[in-house]
Amino acid sequence: MQFKARLDVSIRMQVYMGPGEVPETDIQPDAIRILFDLGRNGQATLTIGDHGCEGASDMVFIVDRAGCQEVIGVVPDATGEWHLPSEQRAMVMAILQCSLPEPAGQTLRTVKAVELLCALSTDLASGRLVRADGGGELCELDTQRIISARRMIDERWHEKLTVDSIARACGVNRAKLTRGFRLIFGCTIADAIAENRLSGARKMLFATDLPIAAIGYRCGYLNNAAFTRAFSRRFGTAPSSLRASGVLAA
Repeated sequence: MQFKARLDVSIRMQVYMGPGEVPETDIQPDAIRILFDLGRNGQATLTIGDHGCEGASDMVFIVDRAGCQEVIGVVPDATGEWHLPSEQRAMVMAILQCSLPEPAGQTLRTVKAVELLCALSTDLASGRLVRADGGGELCELDTQRIISARRMIDERWHEKLTVDSIARACGVNRAKLTRGFRLIFGCTIADAIAENRLSGARKMLFATDLPIAAIGYRCGYLNNAAFTRAFSRRFGTAPSSLRASGVLAA
């Protein structure tokens, strides 16, 4: 029998990657199973507590409950299947596709695994993860289309996006997209685009030496006044003041 490649993050957490099975002898009775499936149609999911399906997943976390409490202060105490957000999908890809030579590769995979576990636990606790069944109010296909719309926003926020262009790209009508987006994510499409743009601008303030007006333009704001107003409302301070302080806003 073929087994998945194993990474020992700690004595309390193991990561299994690639094709094959997870040895049953490696799984403690009270361990938490977290299965990551990148999908073959772009619909990445994560499943918690699905015993017996580990072999079909791209990556599996086996985590000791006490270890979760000790390391991140919370236990992902939930079962079910959720859509995997874009940022977490990128972490999974970074682990699976790491090409660094050893021991650097193992170090990167270990760090990314802990980061992914922390992000997952935080999103579960806050209710930000979207169940794969759409909460019962949307059919599975429409849920997948709206998840695709969110992924499009998260990955292409710097482009000129409109509700109509997103709806066309995702194969859903405008009304269903706007209603379903608010139902699933608790915000409007405009809110999601603005949050991505402003968060991207905040990062660029510290990562680059670009003029503030240029950062605003790159993040989709046509003039500096509009950018400064939106940024100040979101973070409570102007871009110039934040850059001068050298402290990232929450």
